[in-house]
Amino acid sequence: MNPAIITAALTGPIATTRDNPNLPVTPEQIAAEAKAAYDAGAAVVHVHVRDEDGNPTADVAVAERTTRLIEEACPVHVQLSTGVGLSVPFEDRAGIVEARPRMATLNVCSMTFGGGEFRNPPEGVRRLAARMRELDVIPELELYDTGHLDMALSLLEEGLLVEPLNVSLVLGVRHGGMAATPENMLKVVRELPAGTAWQVIAIGRTNLQMTAMGLALGGNARTGMEDTLTLRRGVPVSNNAELVRRLVGVARALEREPATVEEVGTLLGSHSERLAAGA
Repeated sequence: MNPAIITAALTGPIATTRDNPNLPVTPEQIAAEAKAAYDAGAAVVHVHVRDEDGNPTADVAVAERTTRLIEEACPVHVQLSTGVGLSVPFEDRAGIVEARPRMATLNVCSMTFGGGEFRNPPEGVRRLAARMRELDVIPELELYDTGHLDMALSLLEEGLLVEPLNVSLVLGVRHGGMAATPENMLKVVRELPAGTAWQVIAIGRTNLQMTAMGLALGGNARTGMEDTLTLRRGVPVSNNAELVRRLVGVARALEREPATVEEVGTLLGSHSERLAAGA
């Protein structure tokens, strides 16, 4: 079967070291975790950056420094999150792409997110998509509900995205996202354009089951301390590499080798490469 792209989401915008003392929060800690995740089999690291107090930040200088430290530590592909944190204004969050990572998230719709609101206004999303195209940053389209695909396809029709799309199905966000069920996963997968690169992201206790199903269906998968802080009930995660090794084991049991950094570069390309291919 095709190689499986394994992504490690090193630290998210919500959990703190009070939830798990092993959570990386400083640029140096994040870079060290990226290196360990890469050594364990991840070819992509999904990165949220934090300020001196450990809070989510869209500070481009912090994002640039964190990205530089990761790139100095290992050749993994860096994917910056424009989600940043629910309390950070959209325009500030969008500005993080000015750090010019190889990849960045593009959250296509607003939604209720747990007890908060995740604002992604349509015109703001269009501006961000256009700016990512200008900067040659590959968008990772995060779809939290079945209807979010409609917006992504509209952006494609408007010429703001380039095929093949790179899509993440985010399952299990409470009070706003689609539930982590095989039925929801299959519904969206069946509607994706041919050739789309897709991965499963599952939050909390369903992380292993849903990502394993995604791998079995031929998709890619993400794990990491942003998505789950425990290996199993009552057993906290020691580091991101521990989660990556577990997911790599699942992929290999399904006779899918983890994609190398070089293979990811070929599979995902870039905006400029995709535009040239379609010319």
